[in-house]
Amino acid sequence: MSERKYIQRGYQNDDRPSARKPQGPPPERKEGPRGRGLGAPQNEVFRCRDCGTQRPIAALIENDTVCHNCGRALHSCVNCVHFDTSARNECRKPIPARMASKTKANTCEHFAQKIVVESDGGKSDSPTDPRAAFDALFR
Repeated sequence: MSERKYIQRGYQNDDRPSARKPQGPPPERKEGPRGRGLGAPQNEVFRCRDCGTQRPIAALIENDTVCHNCGRALHSCVNCVHFDTSARNECRKPIPARMASKTKANTCEHFAQKIVVESDGGKSDSPTDPRAAFDALFR
């Protein structure tokens, strides 16, 4: 009698191919990058954290600079690229003391305006007619 618990054909056969994939680097993709928004036109912008008003990147932000739309201070921790709520003193750079208010103007030497990359989203070539927009989904 067989030593196997089950005697059905194919159970624990050693001659079947292995289900494991071969180790090594993944194969190269023949086409370009894939995903939502990849390769789309993009803009680098600086926006006020409170109201979202866009400001020119080349414009220098002084210690007393305020947003022309909402009047909030732009030289503040929340508008800085080094601001991180999970870091010590909520700043990625070593600062001597914690800033009490992150939204008020300060005189930090490490301040650098937070520049974000935004996608244009293809707004210029999107159809305005609902029927044309629906048909564009299946092209």
